[in-house]
Amino acid sequence: MGFRVRKSFKIAPGVRMSVSPKSIGLSAGVKGARVSVNSRRGVTSTVGIPGSGISYSATAGRPKVAKGTPQGASAPATPVPLTKPKPGMFAPAWEKALHKTVTGTGDAASLQRLAAETPTAAGVLSLAEVMFYSTKNGDLARTRALLDWLVTSGYRPESDEPAKKYLIDQTITLPIATGIAAVMPVDSSAIGLLLAEIEQDAGNLGRATEVVEGLEPTTLAAVSLAELYAEQGRWRDVVELTDGLTNEDEPSTYLLMQRGAALRELSYYDAAIEALKEALRVRSRPSELKNLALIERGKTYLASGKKGMARKDFERVMADDSRFEGLSDLIAAAA
Repeated sequence: MGFRVRKSFKIAPGVRMSVSPKSIGLSAGVKGARVSVNSRRGVTSTVGIPGSGISYSATAGRPKVAKGTPQGASAPATPVPLTKPKPGMFAPAWEKALHKTVTGTGDAASLQRLAAETPTAAGVLSLAEVMFYSTKNGDLARTRALLDWLVTSGYRPESDEPAKKYLIDQTITLPIATGIAAVMPVDSSAIGLLLAEIEQDAGNLGRATEVVEGLEPTTLAAVSLAELYAEQGRWRDVVELTDGLTNEDEPSTYLLMQRGAALRELSYYDAAIEALKEALRVRSRPSELKNLALIERGKTYLASGKKGMARKDFERVMADDSRFEGLSDLIAAAA
Protein backbone atom coordinates (compact mmCIF):
# COMPACT_ATOMS: atom_id res chain seq x y z
CA MET A 1 0.00 0.00 0.00
CA GLY A 2 2.85 2.35 0.79
CA PHE A 3 2.80 6.06 1.47
CA ARG A 4 -0.29 6.87 -0.56
CA VAL A 5 -2.49 5.50 2.21
CA ARG A 6 -0.17 6.18 5.14
CA LYS A 7 -1.75 6.51 8.57
CA SER A 8 1.45 6.69 10.58
CA PHE A 9 5.14 6.01 10.16
CA LYS A 10 6.77 2.95 11.63
CA ILE A 11 10.08 3.52 13.39
CA ALA A 12 12.66 1.85 11.17
CA PRO A 13 13.83 -1.32 12.98
CA GLY A 14 17.46 -2.40 13.09
CA VAL A 15 18.67 0.80 11.46
CA ARG A 16 21.63 2.95 12.42
CA MET A 17 22.18 6.34 10.83
CA SER A 18 25.33 8.32 10.25
CA VAL A 19 25.37 12.00 9.40
CA SER A 20 27.88 13.74 7.18
CA PRO A 21 29.16 17.07 8.52
CA LYS A 22 28.77 18.47 5.01
CA SER A 23 25.54 20.24 4.22
CA ILE A 24 25.84 19.76 0.46
CA GLY A 25 26.39 16.33 -1.00
CA LEU A 26 28.08 13.22 0.30
CA SER A 27 31.76 12.34 -0.04
CA ALA A 28 33.00 14.34 -3.02
CA GLY A 29 29.64 16.00 -3.50
CA VAL A 30 28.36 13.01 -5.45
CA LYS A 31 24.73 12.30 -4.59
CA GLY A 32 23.04 9.01 -5.25
CA ALA A 33 23.66 5.32 -4.89
CA ARG A 34 26.71 5.02 -2.70
CA VAL A 35 26.14 1.56 -1.33
CA SER A 36 28.21 -0.94 0.61
CA VAL A 37 27.17 -4.38 1.67
CA ASN A 38 29.03 -5.76 4.64
CA SER A 39 28.98 -8.15 7.57
CA ARG A 40 28.17 -7.08 11.09
CA ARG A 41 31.35 -8.82 12.23
CA GLY A 42 35.00 -8.82 11.27
CA VAL A 43 37.30 -6.83 9.01
CA THR A 44 36.03 -5.39 5.76
CA SER A 45 37.56 -4.73 2.37
CA THR A 46 35.66 -2.75 -0.23
CA VAL A 47 35.29 -2.85 -4.00
CA GLY A 48 32.70 -1.14 -6.14
CA ILE A 49 31.40 0.24 -9.40
CA PRO A 50 33.74 3.03 -10.55
CA GLY A 51 31.94 6.33 -10.90
CA SER A 52 28.68 5.06 -9.44
CA GLY A 53 29.40 5.23 -5.74
CA ILE A 54 28.19 1.65 -5.28
CA SER A 55 30.54 -0.56 -3.30
CA TYR A 56 30.58 -3.94 -1.66
CA SER A 57 32.38 -4.59 1.60
CA ALA A 58 33.27 -8.23 2.20
CA THR A 59 34.00 -9.32 5.73
CA ALA A 60 36.18 -12.09 7.08
CA GLY A 61 37.00 -13.24 10.57
CA ARG A 62 35.72 -12.25 13.97
CA PRO A 63 36.52 -9.26 16.17
CA LYS A 64 39.63 -9.72 18.27
CA VAL A 65 39.08 -10.28 21.98
CA ALA A 66 41.31 -8.17 24.20
CA LYS A 67 43.82 -10.24 26.13
CA GLY A 68 43.96 -10.01 29.88
CA THR A 69 41.45 -8.68 32.39
CA PRO A 70 41.86 -5.43 34.35
CA GLN A 71 42.41 -5.98 38.07
CA GLY A 72 39.10 -6.19 39.92
CA ALA A 73 37.06 -6.71 36.76
CA SER A 74 35.06 -9.81 35.97
CA ALA A 75 36.54 -12.12 33.38
CA PRO A 76 34.64 -11.84 30.09
CA ALA A 77 32.64 -14.80 28.94
CA THR A 78 34.41 -17.06 26.46
CA PRO A 79 33.10 -16.14 23.01
CA VAL A 80 31.14 -18.84 21.24
CA PRO A 81 32.74 -19.68 17.88
CA LEU A 82 30.67 -18.45 14.97
CA THR A 83 29.60 -21.30 12.73
CA LYS A 84 28.51 -20.47 9.22
CA PRO A 85 25.41 -22.40 8.13
CA LYS A 86 26.03 -25.15 5.60
CA PRO A 87 23.67 -26.97 3.27
CA GLY A 88 22.98 -30.63 3.98
CA MET A 89 24.30 -33.47 1.85
CA PHE A 90 21.03 -33.72 -0.04
CA ALA A 91 20.38 -29.98 -0.29
CA PRO A 92 19.32 -28.70 -3.73
CA ALA A 93 21.99 -27.44 -6.11
CA TRP A 94 20.83 -23.83 -5.80
CA GLU A 95 21.34 -23.86 -2.02
CA LYS A 96 24.84 -25.26 -2.42
CA ALA A 97 25.59 -22.53 -4.97
CA LEU A 98 24.27 -19.90 -2.57
CA HIS A 99 26.52 -21.26 0.19
CA LYS A 100 29.53 -21.14 -2.14
CA THR A 101 28.70 -17.53 -2.97
CA VAL A 102 28.52 -16.49 0.67
CA THR A 103 31.79 -18.28 1.48
CA GLY A 104 33.62 -16.78 -1.51
CA THR A 105 33.93 -19.85 -3.74
CA GLY A 106 30.93 -19.41 -6.02
CA ASP A 107 30.31 -17.63 -9.31
CA ALA A 108 27.62 -15.41 -10.81
CA ALA A 109 26.97 -17.69 -13.78
CA SER A 110 25.86 -20.52 -11.50
CA LEU A 111 23.47 -18.23 -9.65
CA GLN A 112 21.97 -16.97 -12.91
CA ARG A 113 21.53 -20.49 -14.32
CA LEU A 114 20.01 -21.89 -11.14
CA ALA A 115 17.70 -18.88 -10.71
CA ALA A 116 16.31 -19.57 -14.20
CA GLU A 117 15.94 -23.29 -13.44
CA THR A 118 14.40 -22.85 -9.97
CA PRO A 119 11.89 -19.96 -9.88
CA THR A 120 11.16 -20.52 -6.17
CA ALA A 121 14.81 -19.72 -5.37
CA ALA A 122 15.21 -16.91 -7.89
CA GLY A 123 14.69 -14.20 -5.27
CA VAL A 124 17.48 -15.15 -2.89
CA LEU A 125 19.84 -16.06 -5.75
CA SER A 126 19.24 -12.71 -7.48
CA LEU A 127 19.79 -10.85 -4.22
CA ALA A 128 23.03 -12.76 -3.66
CA GLU A 129 24.17 -11.84 -7.17
CA VAL A 130 23.60 -8.17 -6.37
CA MET A 131 25.42 -8.36 -3.07
CA PHE A 132 28.39 -10.48 -4.10
CA TYR A 133 28.88 -10.12 -7.86
CA SER A 134 27.17 -7.39 -9.90
CA THR A 135 28.38 -4.58 -7.62
CA LYS A 136 31.84 -6.13 -7.28
CA ASN A 137 32.15 -6.54 -11.04
CA GLY A 138 31.16 -2.94 -11.73
CA ASP A 139 27.97 -3.88 -13.55
CA LEU A 140 25.53 -1.12 -12.61
CA ALA A 141 23.06 -2.08 -15.34
CA ARG A 142 22.85 -5.65 -14.04
CA THR A 143 22.49 -4.44 -10.45
CA ARG A 144 19.68 -2.12 -11.46
CA ALA A 145 17.87 -4.82 -13.47
CA LEU A 146 18.07 -7.35 -10.65
CA LEU A 147 16.86 -4.89 -8.03
CA ASP A 148 14.00 -3.80 -10.28
CA TRP A 149 12.93 -7.42 -10.67
CA LEU A 150 13.17 -8.04 -6.92
CA VAL A 151 11.02 -4.99 -6.17
CA THR A 152 8.49 -5.69 -8.93
CA SER A 153 8.13 -9.34 -7.92
CA GLY A 154 7.54 -8.38 -4.28
CA TYR A 155 10.45 -10.44 -2.94
CA ARG A 156 10.85 -10.17 0.85
CA PRO A 157 14.15 -11.62 2.16
CA GLU A 158 12.96 -11.12 5.74
CA SER A 159 10.29 -13.77 5.05
CA ASP A 160 12.48 -16.12 3.01
CA GLU A 161 14.14 -18.90 5.03
CA PRO A 162 17.22 -19.32 2.76
CA ALA A 163 17.88 -15.57 2.89
CA LYS A 164 17.51 -15.56 6.67
CA LYS A 165 19.84 -18.57 6.90
CA TYR A 166 22.66 -17.41 4.65
CA LEU A 167 22.40 -13.60 4.57
CA ILE A 168 21.56 -12.95 8.23
CA ASP A 169 24.97 -11.38 8.99
CA GLN A 170 24.88 -8.94 6.08
CA THR A 171 23.95 -5.27 6.16
CA ILE A 172 23.48 -2.65 3.48
CA THR A 173 24.79 0.87 3.95
CA LEU A 174 23.30 3.48 1.67
CA PRO A 175 22.68 7.21 1.59
CA ILE A 176 18.99 7.97 1.79
CA ALA A 177 19.33 11.75 1.58
CA THR A 178 22.02 14.39 1.32
CA GLY A 179 24.29 13.93 4.30
CA ILE A 180 22.38 10.96 5.73
CA ALA A 181 23.44 7.32 5.45
CA ALA A 182 21.74 4.32 7.02
CA VAL A 183 23.02 0.87 7.95
CA MET A 184 20.14 -1.52 7.37
CA PRO A 185 19.46 -5.23 7.59
CA VAL A 186 18.96 -6.89 4.21
CA ASP A 187 15.19 -6.68 3.81
CA SER A 188 12.63 -5.53 1.25
CA SER A 189 12.87 -1.92 2.42
CA ALA A 190 16.64 -1.91 1.90
CA ILE A 191 16.21 -3.39 -1.59
CA GLY A 192 13.64 -0.75 -2.50
CA LEU A 193 15.68 2.15 -1.14
CA LEU A 194 18.77 0.87 -2.93
CA LEU A 195 16.90 0.73 -6.24
CA ALA A 196 15.46 4.19 -5.63
CA GLU A 197 18.93 5.63 -5.02
CA ILE A 198 20.21 4.11 -8.26
CA GLU A 199 17.23 5.46 -10.21
CA GLN A 200 17.63 8.88 -8.59
CA ASP A 201 21.32 8.94 -9.46
CA ALA A 202 20.42 8.13 -13.07
CA GLY A 203 17.96 11.03 -13.15
CA ASN A 204 14.87 8.81 -13.15
CA LEU A 205 13.12 10.71 -10.38
CA GLY A 206 9.66 9.49 -11.33
CA ARG A 207 10.63 5.83 -11.07
CA ALA A 208 12.59 6.43 -7.85
CA THR A 209 9.56 8.15 -6.33
CA GLU A 210 7.25 5.34 -7.43
CA VAL A 211 9.51 2.74 -5.79
CA VAL A 212 9.70 4.53 -2.44
CA GLU A 213 5.97 5.31 -2.41
CA GLY A 214 5.38 1.56 -2.65
CA LEU A 215 7.47 0.72 0.43
CA GLU A 216 6.27 0.17 3.97
CA PRO A 217 5.89 3.66 5.50
CA THR A 218 8.88 3.92 7.85
CA THR A 219 10.51 7.16 8.92
CA LEU A 220 13.64 6.06 7.05
CA ALA A 221 11.82 5.54 3.74
CA ALA A 222 10.01 8.83 4.29
CA VAL A 223 13.36 10.65 4.45
CA SER A 224 14.20 9.32 0.99
CA LEU A 225 10.75 10.19 -0.36
CA ALA A 226 10.86 13.71 1.06
CA GLU A 227 14.19 14.36 -0.64
CA LEU A 228 12.80 13.06 -3.94
CA TYR A 229 9.82 15.40 -3.60
CA ALA A 230 12.15 18.29 -2.76
CA GLU A 231 14.39 17.59 -5.75
CA GLN A 232 11.29 17.91 -7.94
CA GLY A 233 10.16 21.10 -6.17
CA ARG A 234 7.13 19.31 -4.72
CA TRP A 235 7.19 21.30 -1.49
CA ARG A 236 3.53 20.83 -0.64
CA ASP A 237 3.99 17.07 -0.92
CA VAL A 238 6.88 17.27 1.55
CA VAL A 239 4.65 19.18 3.97
CA GLU A 240 1.76 16.75 3.55
CA LEU A 241 4.10 13.78 3.99
CA THR A 242 5.37 15.13 7.32
CA ASP A 243 2.08 16.38 8.79
CA GLY A 244 1.70 15.42 12.44
CA LEU A 245 5.28 14.17 12.74
CA THR A 246 7.09 14.28 16.10
CA ASN A 247 10.75 13.74 16.90
CA GLU A 248 10.78 10.01 17.69
CA ASP A 249 14.05 8.84 16.13
CA GLU A 250 16.95 10.09 14.00
CA PRO A 251 15.11 9.71 10.67
CA SER A 252 12.16 11.71 12.05
CA THR A 253 14.59 14.43 13.16
CA TYR A 254 15.78 14.73 9.58
CA LEU A 255 12.20 14.63 8.29
CA LEU A 256 11.38 17.61 10.47
CA MET A 257 14.30 19.46 8.90
CA GLN A 258 12.94 18.63 5.45
CA ARG A 259 9.52 19.86 6.57
CA GLY A 260 11.04 23.11 7.81
CA ALA A 261 12.89 23.63 4.53
CA ALA A 262 9.72 22.95 2.51
CA LEU A 263 7.67 25.38 4.57
CA ARG A 264 10.40 27.98 4.10
CA GLU A 265 10.26 27.48 0.32
CA LEU A 266 6.51 28.11 0.55
CA SER A 267 7.21 31.30 2.60
CA TYR A 268 5.55 29.93 5.75
CA TYR A 269 8.40 31.12 7.94
CA ASP A 270 6.75 30.82 11.35
CA ALA A 271 5.58 27.29 10.59
CA ALA A 272 9.07 26.42 9.36
CA ILE A 273 10.60 27.65 12.61
CA GLU A 274 8.17 25.51 14.62
CA ALA A 275 9.13 22.40 12.64
CA LEU A 276 12.82 23.10 13.13
CA LYS A 277 12.25 23.77 16.82
CA GLU A 278 10.82 20.25 17.10
CA ALA A 279 13.82 18.89 15.17
CA LEU A 280 16.12 20.44 17.77
CA ARG A 281 14.04 19.38 20.78
CA VAL A 282 15.82 16.08 21.47
CA ARG A 283 19.27 17.00 22.71
CA SER A 284 20.67 13.48 22.49
CA ARG A 285 20.73 13.52 18.69
CA PRO A 286 24.20 13.45 17.02
CA SER A 287 25.86 16.85 16.86
CA GLU A 288 26.06 16.65 13.06
CA LEU A 289 22.30 16.24 12.88
CA LYS A 290 21.71 19.15 15.25
CA ASN A 291 24.06 21.32 13.21
CA LEU A 292 22.06 20.60 10.06
CA ALA A 293 18.88 21.63 11.88
CA LEU A 294 20.52 24.85 13.08
CA ILE A 295 21.63 25.63 9.54
CA GLU A 296 18.09 25.12 8.22
CA ARG A 297 16.66 27.31 10.97
CA GLY A 298 19.29 29.97 10.31
CA LYS A 299 18.39 29.95 6.61
CA THR A 300 14.74 30.39 7.57
CA TYR A 301 15.52 33.36 9.81
CA LEU A 302 17.63 34.80 6.99
CA ALA A 303 14.83 34.38 4.45
CA SER A 304 12.41 36.16 6.78
CA GLY A 305 14.78 39.09 7.32
CA LYS A 306 15.88 38.18 10.87
CA LYS A 307 19.61 38.37 10.28
CA GLY A 308 20.53 38.56 13.95
CA MET A 309 18.73 35.31 14.76
CA ALA A 310 20.21 33.68 11.67
CA ARG A 311 23.74 34.68 12.61
CA LYS A 312 23.20 33.30 16.12
CA ASP A 313 22.31 29.85 14.75
CA PHE A 314 25.18 29.89 12.25
CA GLU A 315 27.65 30.82 14.98
CA ARG A 316 26.38 27.96 17.15
CA VAL A 317 27.35 25.64 14.33
CA MET A 318 30.73 27.36 14.00
CA ALA A 319 31.39 26.78 17.70
CA ASP A 320 31.01 23.04 17.11
CA ASP A 321 32.33 22.65 13.55
CA SER A 322 34.06 25.63 11.96
CA ARG A 323 34.66 23.65 8.75
CA PHE A 324 30.97 23.05 8.06
CA GLU A 325 30.58 23.41 4.30
CA GLY A 326 29.17 26.77 3.19
CA LEU A 327 29.08 28.15 6.73
CA SER A 328 31.31 31.16 6.04
CA ASP A 329 29.06 32.31 3.20
CA LEU A 330 25.97 31.97 5.40
CA ILE A 331 27.54 34.00 8.19
CA ALA A 332 28.53 36.67 5.68
CA ALA A 333 24.96 36.79 4.34
CA ALA A 334 23.68 37.31 7.89
CA ALA A 335 26.07 40.20 8.61
